[in-house]
Parts: sequence; C-alpha cells; structure tokens
Amino acid sequence: MIDKKMRSKSIGLLVILIYYVLSLSVFFLKVTEAVCNLQDRDSLLLFSINVSSPLSPLHWNSSTDCCSWEGISCDNSPQNRVTAILLPSRGLSGPLPSSVLNLRRLSQLNLSHNRLSGPLPQGFFSVLDQLTVLDLSYNSFNGKSPFEQSSSTNGSNQSLQIQTVDLSSNLLQGDIISDSVFLQRALRLTSFNVSNNSFTGPLPSFICKISPQLTKLDFSHNKFTGVISQGLGRCSRLRVLRAGFNDLFGEIPKEIYNLTNLEELRLPANHLSGKIDDEITRLTKLTCLDLYFNQLQGEIPKDIGKLVNLRKLQLHINNFTGSVPISLANCTKLVKLNLRVNNLGGALSNVDFSRFQSLSILDLGNNSFTGDFPSTVYSCKNLTAMRFAGNKLTGQISPQVLELKSLSFFTFSQNQMTNITGALSILQHCRKLSTLIMARNFYDETIPSNEDFLDSDAFPKLQIFGTGGSRLRGVIPAWLIKLKSVELMDLSQNQLEGSIPGWLGTLPNLFYLDLSSNFLTGELPKELFQLSALRSQNVYDATERSYLELPVFVSPNNITSNQQYNQISSLPPAIYVNKNNLNGTIPVEIGQLKVLLVLELQIPTQPASTEMNKEKVNIKLIVGVVIGIFFAIGLIMVMFALWVMVKKRVNPGDSELAELEISSHASYSEVPTDSEKDISLVLLFGNSRYDGKDLTIFELLKATDNFSQANIIGCGGFGLVYKATLDNGTKLAVKKLTGDYGMMEKEFKAEVEVLSRAKHENLVDLQGYCIHDGARILIYSFMENGSLDYWLHENPEGPAQLDWPKRLHIMRGASSGLAYMHEVCEPHIVHRDIKSSNILLDGSFKAYLGDFGLSRLILPYRTHVTTELVGTLGYIPPEYGQAWVATLRGDVYSFGVVMLELLTGKRPMEVFKPKVSREIVAWVHQTRKDGTLKEVFDPLLRETGNEREMLRVLDIACMCVNQNPMRRPNIQQVVDWLNDVEAQNTNQSNREEETKEE
Repeated sequence: MIDKKMRSKSIGLLVILIYYVLSLSVFFLKVTEAVCNLQDRDSLLLFSINVSSPLSPLHWNSSTDCCSWEGISCDNSPQNRVTAILLPSRGLSGPLPSSVLNLRRLSQLNLSHNRLSGPLPQGFFSVLDQLTVLDLSYNSFNGKSPFEQSSSTNGSNQSLQIQTVDLSSNLLQGDIISDSVFLQRALRLTSFNVSNNSFTGPLPSFICKISPQLTKLDFSHNKFTGVISQGLGRCSRLRVLRAGFNDLFGEIPKEIYNLTNLEELRLPANHLSGKIDDEITRLTKLTCLDLYFNQLQGEIPKDIGKLVNLRKLQLHINNFTGSVPISLANCTKLVKLNLRVNNLGGALSNVDFSRFQSLSILDLGNNSFTGDFPSTVYSCKNLTAMRFAGNKLTGQISPQVLELKSLSFFTFSQNQMTNITGALSILQHCRKLSTLIMARNFYDETIPSNEDFLDSDAFPKLQIFGTGGSRLRGVIPAWLIKLKSVELMDLSQNQLEGSIPGWLGTLPNLFYLDLSSNFLTGELPKELFQLSALRSQNVYDATERSYLELPVFVSPNNITSNQQYNQISSLPPAIYVNKNNLNGTIPVEIGQLKVLLVLELQIPTQPASTEMNKEKVNIKLIVGVVIGIFFAIGLIMVMFALWVMVKKRVNPGDSELAELEISSHASYSEVPTDSEKDISLVLLFGNSRYDGKDLTIFELLKATDNFSQANIIGCGGFGLVYKATLDNGTKLAVKKLTGDYGMMEKEFKAEVEVLSRAKHENLVDLQGYCIHDGARILIYSFMENGSLDYWLHENPEGPAQLDWPKRLHIMRGASSGLAYMHEVCEPHIVHRDIKSSNILLDGSFKAYLGDFGLSRLILPYRTHVTTELVGTLGYIPPEYGQAWVATLRGDVYSFGVVMLELLTGKRPMEVFKPKVSREIVAWVHQTRKDGTLKEVFDPLLRETGNEREMLRVLDIACMCVNQNPMRRPNIQQVVDWLNDVEAQNTNQSNREEETKEE
C-alpha cells in the first residue's frame, strides 16, 4: 500500500513538473516570438533614419518587437526574420540605404510611390536572393540599371526567387544586356515592368528564353530602338506585352502571333510599318489591341472578327486602306473602337453595329466612308460618343438616334448630310447630348429660325454647338435662346443675314461665339456684351466644364490650322464677328468683358465704306477707286482733322470707344506742333529699355494701330493690354486703365513713380506712363510668351511644352518677385490678385509677376480695406471672406494655388470627377488623404521621372494653402525651399550630362 501511495505521489509530482516545464517553454517561446531578429531591427532603424520624412515620419521606435512596426512582416521561424517591407506612398525620400541588404530573408519589398532617389545599392539582387516581389515604381532612382552588371563579374549561378519586378516611372537608363547577372538568374520571373524610364538599346527579347514563365512585359515610354525581335515569341505564357512610345521600327514579327495567351498587345507611337498579318487572328484571348500612331498600311485583316474577346481596338492615325471588315461585328464585347485618320472607305452599312451592345466610344472620323449614315449604329445602346466627321456620308439623321440614351458627344461634320430642320428637331430630344458638331453639311439649306421650332426643354445639356461652313441661309435662329447650357457656339462661314440679336448676351454660360464670315448687318448690340461668362472671371471659373469623350478640332475664325482640344475649358474666351457687313460704332460696353481673350471685329468707320460690296464690283467702283487715288492725300488730312475734333469732344469715360473708331487709314506722318508734343509725351523712367528719343502718344497710337483689337494681348480687371511695335522694332506692352480713378492726376503720377521703383528681375518693368484726354496709360516691357494661364489652359499644345524643369523654374522666379514685393520693396506691396494670368513669360519662359500695385491706382481708398472680395475665384484665401483685408499671407495662399495649377495642369475651379469637389485645394487635400498621389500630377509630368521634386513641391504648395493663415510659411521660406528643389534638379541634370559624356 505504501509503495502504491509513493508511486502515486511520484506520478503526481512528475505531472506537476512536466506542467511547469511546458509552461516555462511556452512562456519563453512567447518571449522569443515577441523579439524580432536584432540585426534586422538595427537595419530597419538605420533604414528609417535615412528615408523617413519629417512631414510623414515612420513611427518606428527602438522596441524589440520590430515585427509589429508599420509595413513590416516577419516569418514564423525562431529567429523571427523580417520577410516584407511594404511602405508604398509614405513620403519616403533620399537614397535607398545599403542597410536593407542585411535583411537576408526579405521576400517582398514595396517602396512604390515615394521620393527615393540615387542608384540602387551595389549587389542589390545578388544579396537579396530571397526576393519574390520587388516594387520600386514611381520614385526617382537613377543611374545605370541593375541589369547592366555582367554575370561574368559574379561567380554565383544560383537561381533567384524573384517573380515580380516593377521599376516603372524612375530615372534609370542604359541598356538591358543579355548577360545581366540578374536576368541570367531570374528563372522564375513572371512580371517585368520597366516602363517610364530612359532605357536604351534593343528590346531585351532574350528574357523570354531565360524566364519562360513570363506573363507580363512592359517596356513602354522608354528609348528602346531597333526592330521587335522574334525572340519575344518564346514567351508562350505572356498575357500582356506593352512597348509603346519608343523608337521601334520595322514590321511586327510573325512570332508575336504565336503568343496565344496574349490579352493585351500595345505598341502605339512607334515607327512600325508593314501590314498586320492575318495570323493575328490566332490571338483569340486579346482584349486590347493598340497599334495607333504608327505607319502601318494595307487592309485590316478580314477575319479580325475571330478576336471575339476584344474590348478595345485602336488603330487610328495609320495608313490602313480598304473597308471595315464585316467580321468585326463578331467582336461583340468591344467598348472602344477608334479607326480615325486612315484611308478606309466603302459603305458603313455593311457593318452590323447592332451587335456592339457594349460599345461606348466609336471614332471613324477622317476616312473616306460613303453611303447613308449607318442605321445599325442606333442599336448601340451604350454609346456615349461617336465621330463620323471628315467622310462622305449622305442621308438624314434618323429618329432612331433617340434610342441612344447615353449619347453625349456626336459629330458628323464634313459630310454630305441633308435636312438640317429634321436633324435639329430630332436631336433636341437627346437628353444627355453635350457636344453636337454638324459643320459642313446641309449645304445651301435654310436654317429654321422661329423660337417655337424647338421645345422649351430642348438640348438641356448642350455645351458645344457647331454648324459652320455650310452656306446656311436665313437669320440667326431665335430658338438658340433656349440653349441655356451652351458654352461654345459656331455659326461661321454661312450666309446668315439680318442683325445680331441682343438676346445672345443672355446666354449664361456662353464664352466662345463665332459668327464670322456671314452677311450680317446692322450695329453690334450692346446686349451682346452682357455675357456673364465673359464679364466676370468668377462666373467663368465657376462654370462646370466637363472633359470631352473625344477631342474636338477647332479652326478659330478659319484663319489657323485646326487645333485639338480635349476639354472645353482649354478653349479661349472669344467673340468673332468679323467678315460681315456690320456698321455703326463699337459699344463702350465692350470694356466690361474682362474675361475675353480674343475679339475679332471688322466695322467700317466711315459711312462710304459700307456702300462698297466686294461681291458687286462694277465700273462705278473702279472709277471711285481711281478718283480715290488722286484725292488720297486730301482725304487723309480731312480724316485726321476729324479725328482731332472728335478727340476733343470725347469724355474720359468714352476714350476707349473713340480710339477704337479711329480709321486705319489715318496718317501718322503729320508732325504735331510743339504744344501738342509737350502734352502728349510719354514719361519714361530712367530704367526704361526704350532707347529712342522722346516717345509721344502719337507714336503709341501708330505702334498699336490706334489701339486696334488685333493688338489686344491681354484683358484683366484693370483694363486692356495692347502690343505696341515702334518704328525701331522695339516692342512694348501698353495697358489702358479702366475703372473709377480715385485720385487726381498729380496723385496718379506720384503713385506710378513709386511703383516704378519696384525693380526686380522677376517683376514686369513699368517703363513709363502718360495721361492723354483722360485716358491713363502704363507702359511695360513686352513678354513674348504671354501669360502662364495661356500655356497651361488655353494653348492646346502649351502644357506639353512646359516640362517639369520649366514649371519649377517658373515657380521659383514668380516667388522671388513676390518676396521682393513683400520684404524688400518700400513700401511693401500686397499684390491682392496672384493668379496664373498675372504671371508673364519671356522668350525663355522666365517668369515675371505683373499687375502689382494697380489697385492703388484704381480706387486707392479701397486698397487695404474693402467691402468687395479681392482676388479671383479659386485663388482667394478663405479668410478674405470674413475680414476683407488683403494680407501678405493671403498672397502666399494665392501663390500656393498657382503652384497646384503647375503641378496638376488644372484650373483652380474645375470638375475633376463626379461627386468630387471642383475646388483644386480641397481636391488635392482629399487625394493626398486617400493615398492616391499619382492622380494629383499632370499626366504630362508623370512620365518624366521627376516625382521626387514634384512631391516636395506639392508639400510646399499644401503648406501655402493651409486654411489657417498663421500656419502658412512666409514667401521667403517658399523661395528658399524652391531654390533647394531646383538646385537638386540642376545637379541631377548635370550628373546625367556627365554620364552621357562618359
């Protein structure tokens, strides 16, 4: 019994002992699990110190549990080794520290969308041989690529684990060589993306031999040259092949058509030639075929309909001939079809468009299609945009078009369509139609004119309406008054008669009107100059303007080549009424159109000239011309005398009108008397660049062609600006001030002379002034490239010419000018209206701040405290809505908005996406909060690899537009920061140049 008790007791003690042992084991195991590898932890801390940004720091600390840090993952081994660093869009900056190479178990590294720079650490791929995913996209890594190191320099032949490589949108350069130490060992590679860099040499097709499991290759937006190698045909599992926007030439190799798993084939914007081989129909899994902007020719394969999974087919801007293959109707999943600008022809009725039930965008413009308008198109229920412009289509618009409930964009200009009355009566019921261009159709028809022709709710969303160049007869239709949403209206090059109706001035959103080249008569109605979108910058900026589904091509006033516009807001505010038979005087109300940038008028100033009709040349006219030659000198002298008398009767407020009415035939050879010369002298300051003798108002009149509208180069809240070209070739900018002058002439002169002392390399020089018959005129240096606003928003080719270095240089220059005004100039000047249209550019795109101090010349008693909101909508600081005091910090806010304009390419007030704020500051803040920073930047800048500088400047801009004015930096801090960024940009460019020379 005793033995049994002892045995039982021993067993009990053993159980207790085992329990404690197990408990201690679990305890120590948990302690071990809570401690990551110390070497890994130290390496991560060193990494953090080198790349963490003060604006968005990594909240890592020296605690032992680094596996719980943001973006860090560890394995389940006893050593707790770090296996993943996932820190995309965290504002990291600086070079990638070599300490990352100590993380030998690292499997995933994602540092995309940051500001990292410099070369990758030496031996990056050979040391981190456990990496499976590497994503360093959207940084500023530069120098030679890791693919240039030859395998002969490294003895290891062990294969790497790497499967995904994304180095897109960096500054990497050089060739991708066949014996690369990395590529020779990347046997498991499935995705390889090096787009948006500066790689050169031939496409590395050898990669398909080394890594046969590849499913994605993206070489787009580089500098690859040569032909597309047959070797790419070895990537039998390839699903995505992109190599667009390079310098590739030659034909598409037939081996590409062996890639039967291919879903995307994108080779646009190269120099590819030859035909598309019929073998392409083997690629039955294709969803996207982009071959646009090449030199391809021949016919589109007749069996292309075998590509039944196609969703996007873009073959535009090539030299394709023949007709649209009938089999294309089998591609029933098509969403976008673009065959624009080719040499295709034949009847479109042969194509059964009704099978494209998913089609959203259809562009068949600028070909040679014939026959009736294809009726089967009306069965494409999801169409939002279609273009048939520039063909030879006939027939009429069918009521079936109303079945296209989503149609927003419709243009069929330059065809042979008939029955404009029927077309308008039908199309008025397209509820979502925003763009309707019918130009060069309906030849010699009469446009319906009665107001009752259209329903009261016709065209509820129409923004662009064009029916020019059709020789239409009749009068300007009264029903146009119902188009309350219209912004652009083109009725030019027709045969419209009668007067210009004043009710055009009541259209609330109209900012572009072209009535040129008609037979319109009578006077310009004063009501026309009540257009609210042209009178107020606030109203113009507040108008919601959508992006166009397809670009439109406009030839302003039929005097320049077609210009492409991708958004309505890019079109310049303009009125064209020239080349008509108008008469009378120009209403003084024209000066109220402060937003207007282009004005084309052609009104004879002498009654006799209106009797001359170029269409009815006869003997009397010939005799009159001969007599006119003999009496030319006499007539000129009489006209000059009449002008002098008229000028003496003009009130100060009417000076604009009188000078616009001066006959262009007036003589300037008359020498003014000494007394006239004394009162007409333009007072030039000592720093003036004008190197001639005394400058008179008469010379200014000659230099501006009597302040002709043809010489208007700007229009702001303080008056019109004219280009003046003097006899010696000197160009000046002449601003005629308008408004309520709040001071006598003596005070005005004193104030102007104070402003003239504000001298800085980034301020527009005020060179002189004069007061003539009540008109107050300022003389400035002429800026060859106009305003920043023009290059960003009005010139369709402008943004592309403003690369990142130019934009950064413009910011730095304008900020320097503003800093001088705020901190150096005595007295200090608050600008009050910083905006892109007040930043002018010279021939080398150097920035100059203009329109400073003018508020002191117009109603000076309101300069500092005013009951009116100062500034321009979108640029106005939030505190101005409460205090009405213009401040230095308010100028900083407005300048921050200009910086955002340069970064985004957007106007301060603009629609970006449905249900998202139209105001740029709020939109940028929200986008940063959402972590989608790449959407902020202008698409033209995203491809340049300057993300590091751009993100830094974005940080500065966001500090400038802080809602709390006390938290905004002063302008000198902004200057210093921008100088640092530009210095880094310059150093980087110098290093690149040195590398090229080596």
